[in-house]
Amino acid sequence: MEIMDLAVQLGQAIKADARITKMEEAKVAYEKDEDIQKLMLEYNTQQIAMAEEYKKETPDQKIIEAIENRLNEIVETVTANPTFVAINEAQEAVQALMTEVNAEIEFQITGQRPCAHDCSSCGSDCGHHHH
Repeated sequence: MEIMDLAVQLGQAIKADARITKMEEAKVAYEKDEDIQKLMLEYNTQQIAMAEEYKKETPDQKIIEAIENRLNEIVETVTANPTFVAINEAQEAVQALMTEVNAEIEFQITGQRPCAHDCSSCGSDCGHHHH
């Protein structure tokens, strides 16, 4: 079987994984979350306003400080939102899956497992040279 045929099969298997499905569902929920979308729009608008203020010959530090405070509030509100937490966790799970897949492919090619951690979990038996 050709490498690209196997890549297609691997891609289809990954796409069928529950972690991918969960991420896609979380993305739809994120895009439909009106509170988050309004805040992200405001965040972008505030960023533009701050950039405009910085362009002035004498930027008003009070305006910049007020904008920075609002940007921080928006970030805190969005990152505490359960919809944001869900998409973030789903994306991390998919990234972990892809890291595992790539590590296995590398192992099959080289015979060595890549060390993507601090080696404490493998009992220093991962082939990583410790100094």
